[in-house]
Amino acid sequence: MKAEFFDRFDFFAGVPDSQLRALCDYLTDRYTNSPEHHIIAANEGNAVALAAGYHLATGKIPVVYMQNSGEGNAINPLASLMNDKVYAMPCIFVIGWRGEPGVHDEPQHLYQGEVTLKLLDVMGVDYMVIDKNTTEHEAEEQLKQKSEMLRAGKQFAFVIKKGALSYDKKVEYRNDYKMKRETAIEIIESITGSDPIVSTTGKASRELFEIREKQGKGHGFDFLTVGSMGHTSSIALGLAINKPDKTVWCIDGDGALLMHMGAMAVIGSVSPANFKHIVINNCAHETVGGMPTVAGGMDIEKIAQGCGYKYIFTADDEASLKNALEQAKRKKGLCLIEVKCEVGSRGDLGRPTTTPIENKESFIKQLR
Repeated sequence: MKAEFFDRFDFFAGVPDSQLRALCDYLTDRYTNSPEHHIIAANEGNAVALAAGYHLATGKIPVVYMQNSGEGNAINPLASLMNDKVYAMPCIFVIGWRGEPGVHDEPQHLYQGEVTLKLLDVMGVDYMVIDKNTTEHEAEEQLKQKSEMLRAGKQFAFVIKKGALSYDKKVEYRNDYKMKRETAIEIIESITGSDPIVSTTGKASRELFEIREKQGKGHGFDFLTVGSMGHTSSIALGLAINKPDKTVWCIDGDGALLMHMGAMAVIGSVSPANFKHIVINNCAHETVGGMPTVAGGMDIEKIAQGCGYKYIFTADDEASLKNALEQAKRKKGLCLIEVKCEVGSRGDLGRPTTTPIENKESFIKQLR
């Protein structure tokens, strides 16, 4: 089905997903710099709230898109705001179905894939599964059949299987930074030594894993947060508080930082002297296709300062990154290092060959 099917709607908010790349490219291509029509949200709950505001202002039906892992973030406003027992606000959801039963996927998607439709059932959201054979006419008929339900303030979801959406034009995402993220992580790995690292979901963890493989150092120093986007820094905070004798490094991403940015306020309030928070900022949701975040227009340094971080550094090339990391390692106090990187990665970048359970067990063993 063509992504242009959704041109019948006037407002979209969501968090990008590789399963929805065609729709994300279409929206970016059509609505660049048009927040009245399209907003890439910080998280899926944020997107639902934006949709509610749009409906209040216009009376029209908004569209919220997400990977199925975002259902959890969306449940609170869906249940306590949109539901027909509360404010009865209609909404169309477009949900990428990662971890679909019977389809090979990464471990963090498997259970989420199993419960994707069950969560919609529990939340009272009717749905249609879209696959490669679904026609626009069939989808249109579903919308017609659900029109009365939507007018009554209920919600409806299109659950998108892999390869079910297409868009003929490929959109290229880029920024003006020059340093590659993998180069940055190689430098981080060389300076952190045997200190524990908690790394964020996506390609950053994949690159860290391959760097450790290349160095022959094993993986006991690293906790790879393959799912749970936005919570890496909180995991690292819990670790830092309870291992005060160790310097704990967190490798975060700009999209993950934005998703649950309140964690920075909590980190700053606790202010563990052994916590070093690295934010790799390429202004993009690069792991799922490169769609932009708002991090290119915000001042992460000032946000960190306002949250109580003691030392703050910025790096945009190899020399400045080495200097920042070396200084942070010497400092006795909460540090943030913003690392500005270009969008992109190796085409042959692999995935961790250990299971999450194996990763956890080797990390705990190394800590002890």
